[in-house]
Amino acid sequence: MINDIVSVIHNVLWGEGQILIYILIFAGFWFSFKLRFIQFTHFKYMFAVMKGSTKSDKSGISSFQALCTGLSARVGTGNLAGVAMAISLGGSGAVFWMWVIAMLGMATGFAESVLGQLYKIRDSKKEFRGGPAYYIRAGLNKPWLAILFSLCLFLGYGLTFSAMQANTIAEALNNTFEFPTQYVGGVIIFLAGGIFLGGMRAIARFAELIVPFMGIAFILTAIVITAMNIELLPSMISDIFSSAFGLTEAGAGALGAAIKNGIQRGLYSNEAGAGSVPHAAASASPVPNHPVAQGFVQMLGVFLDTMVLCTCTAVIILLSDINISGEMEGIGMTQDAMTSHLGAGGNYFVAAAITLFAFTSVVANYAYAESNLHLFKLDNKIGRLVYTTIYLSMVYWGSGASLKEVWNLADIALGLMTLVNVYAIVLLTPTIVNLTKDYFNKLKSTNEPSFVLSDIEIQGKAEEGVWPKS
Repeated sequence: MINDIVSVIHNVLWGEGQILIYILIFAGFWFSFKLRFIQFTHFKYMFAVMKGSTKSDKSGISSFQALCTGLSARVGTGNLAGVAMAISLGGSGAVFWMWVIAMLGMATGFAESVLGQLYKIRDSKKEFRGGPAYYIRAGLNKPWLAILFSLCLFLGYGLTFSAMQANTIAEALNNTFEFPTQYVGGVIIFLAGGIFLGGMRAIARFAELIVPFMGIAFILTAIVITAMNIELLPSMISDIFSSAFGLTEAGAGALGAAIKNGIQRGLYSNEAGAGSVPHAAASASPVPNHPVAQGFVQMLGVFLDTMVLCTCTAVIILLSDINISGEMEGIGMTQDAMTSHLGAGGNYFVAAAITLFAFTSVVANYAYAESNLHLFKLDNKIGRLVYTTIYLSMVYWGSGASLKEVWNLADIALGLMTLVNVYAIVLLTPTIVNLTKDYFNKLKSTNEPSFVLSDIEIQGKAEEGVWPKS
């Protein structure tokens, strides 16, 4: 019965109904238009704003740590297993549609991260917290909608997403080393639990150390594989574009599958519009001290995740000689592709990469859901203990669950979060636009624009004491 319910909801959101695909495309175009295609017109500035990004204060983590925390949640199974799944079901054309949703999603990610910064609060530890539930409550004065989002978040990041990441780690290590999945699950919860004890700052420091290392190693590996198969590159690129528009032998029948799977897995990877990354954005003390600065930081995160890391996985798979079956495949497909390039060592590399990628996601996902405990007045020792126990239990369960079961639950949770969040940020568009104009007006006279509440009109009220009033 539960499987039937999950199947029906999944079909409405992602299947024949495809509600979320239309909503995400609309949101991407909406914010691209309203922000004057900021992801293109200020592409270089997106990198420039990272100057001084390692600075922070006692209330928040640094912008660089916020970027790494956001990337540690994004960069996981979506990059290695998710891309393989998109290609196995949608063909090479799915890669193009992943790029499209990423370029549009950069504007959506900018918008939601700006709001996460503006409406952030200080928790019981006097540290910054925030996210969609906070800007829905403070900006729209809709506490019922804020609670609905938080419940969807707990279902997603507090339960199913962690299970899915553990599932992929266990599958990869079982495929490569034949490690029993229950033992893998036990090691994951032991290591993750140790990091959770240190709170948000420990999670941010862990992300800051691991994410750059694993990202650079993976990119360099993809470059080496591309150089080894350089003669195949033109035909691969041609195949991506022709398949994306149904111009191959498979014809229009494959077009829908390419669009659906490319957008679905692209969203799952970069999370633009889902309402997850604003939690990392809100935790930061940005440099410059303006909400828009963190919008640029997290917009860069969308670009790095999909346009760089997901593309690396796609190149590794499409340049290999493995057969694309048309059946749902996950991390095993990426391992097979890497093995075809590098021999047995490739299999070990993917197992190590997915373990690091997915484990960092387990850690960051915990932080996202934990940020919403304050909303229910549960940001205390008992509340955190109960939440942590449930979270780690789901991680252990996920390590032995079936691939389809876990991914369907994760897709539903992500879809419900996205519905609520996109509705909220579209309603808050006037505030996003005003903040962006304020930032660029101040940027003309100073390199470090500072936000003052009285300078612009915002919807609702920001937390007292977070931003200067004058």
